[in-house]
Amino acid sequence: MRAVDRDISALLTLAGPRCEVSQVDLETGAPWLLGEGYDGIVVTNYLHRPLLPAIANALASGGVLIYETFAVGNELLGRPRNPDFLLRPGELLQAFARLSVIAFEESEIAAPRPAVVQRIAAVAGTVRQLPRMLEE
Repeated sequence: MRAVDRDISALLTLAGPRCEVSQVDLETGAPWLLGEGYDGIVVTNYLHRPLLPAIANALASGGVLIYETFAVGNELLGRPRNPDFLLRPGELLQAFARLSVIAFEESEIAAPRPAVVQRIAAVAGTVRQLPRMLEE
């Protein structure tokens, strides 16, 4: 297992002994060093549009993506307000169109605080590959 963030202090307290923790700033413009072949990628409350294709390409066949972040409309409720950090309607569906979508949602949530978010769960390849991965 591998966990990556630009600030790994929180990851170090959560990672078990079999987890490799890497400190990587994905916004420097340097080549994305994460490679490929990931069984799962989880992204929350983060948007850097140039990384979206690399995230999709990093998944192994049958790998699962779970992505949730703020969307247009959130500027009325709180931060972030900058449109550069807010997904446009359907943007996650468009960005991950080559993946098989399991679920997608655009909605206003109340907890942990009021926000407008988009969420997607998708699989690289076909959804039929998902049960085999879960059995391993």
